[in-house]
Amino acid sequence: MTPDLPPEPVPHDWPLPYEARLETRPLSQVDLVVIHCTELPDLPTAREYGERVIYDSGTGNSGHYYIDRDGSIHMFVRPGRVAHHTRSYNERSVGIELVNRGRYPDWLDSRRQEMEEPYTDEQVASLLWLLGRLRGEIPSLEFIAGHEDLDASRVPSSDNLHQLVFRKRDPGPRFPWSKVLAAVPLERIRP
Repeated sequence: MTPDLPPEPVPHDWPLPYEARLETRPLSQVDLVVIHCTELPDLPTAREYGERVIYDSGTGNSGHYYIDRDGSIHMFVRPGRVAHHTRSYNERSVGIELVNRGRYPDWLDSRRQEMEEPYTDEQVASLLWLLGRLRGEIPSLEFIAGHEDLDASRVPSSDNLHQLVFRKRDPGPRFPWSKVLAAVPLERIRP
């Protein structure tokens, strides 16, 4: 007898209002997936941040996919467009955001740099499914990294300008790298 398998996730197409303004690219240009956490309390807040227009092009910062705590997957930007999620790596990468509080709301406070919220089993299962799907859709995909691997810059902390903190720490110490790397044939890069 085979145990009941959970249903496959169904990604929800939820394009950002400015998606059509983002630069297009051939999928053959994509060789990297960058894992993020939202460092925000919930998906609606992450959506609100993603919709903010902050560039002259009429676009803002966003990942391609968002995975909520219940495992639901939401596509804000199609992979054939360049989303702004990781400085210097956007043209070659797909960004996946996991809803997680991270350091919210004191991102740069030196006294609050712990990232204590664990990722849910549902999020990790959906992430593994999505990574497998992306590998099938994007044959050039061969690398994976955390945002913290690619942006290790430090900035003055908000509570003490003489103390530096990491600008980005996501997906953070609670992310199950060993499980992800064992399940998905992508090489983790840490320039």
